[in-house]
Amino acid sequence: MSGKLFGVGVGPGDPELLTLKALRLVKENEIIAVPGNDPKDSVAYQIVKGIYEEIENKELMAIPMPMTKDPKVLEENHAKGTQMIREKLDAGKNVVFLTLGDPTVYSTYIYVHKRIQQMGYEVEIVSGITSFCAVAAKLNISLVEKAEPLHVVPASYQIEDALKLPGTKVLMKAGKKMADVKKQLVESGVPAVMIENCGMPGEKIYHGAQEIPETAGYYSLIIVKDKEN
Repeated sequence: MSGKLFGVGVGPGDPELLTLKALRLVKENEIIAVPGNDPKDSVAYQIVKGIYEEIENKELMAIPMPMTKDPKVLEENHAKGTQMIREKLDAGKNVVFLTLGDPTVYSTYIYVHKRIQQMGYEVEIVSGITSFCAVAAKLNISLVEKAEPLHVVPASYQIEDALKLPGTKVLMKAGKKMADVKKQLVESGVPAVMIENCGMPGEKIYHGAQEIPETAGYYSLIIVKDKEN
């Protein structure tokens, strides 16, 4: 009998935001897959370890997930990760794949998930707290109220049109494009706030587009509100 793949969201960074279900699955299963080259360097691994130190005694699998938009490189690594997991499932073992935030929101895990599912194996996605919900909570603000729409935008792509949308805009994964994102925010004059490393060591809050550093780290998220009338 084949094993089962669990895609487990571990939340945005604070170990106390790990769900009871996520923690139970880590405890109950021996094989823990983590994106990256060294599992113990993974932020997702460190989050779980912050609440469950015994994870270091599990069988850890490093699944290569390079930060690139090169379709060929991505295809090769997704195929490699899928094969690594498939071998464990064929041996009748479950695999718990840790991923930051929630597995359904811009997660690298989902590419492996879809491949494994198409091969006929049993899979399950386990929700985690999203980064933008955690950021709003940290700021003691709401994301949206009444009939306001919410737009979640990958900021490493073009955001000019997105900033014109009504309601609240969440800008994620700006990465190396942070300088361009800041420039557009300043020029548009929209109210913006950013948190870097929410719930993690080194957490910083920046109020207003002018404060946002162009060299902000990968784990930075910006919330943009409509201009006040």
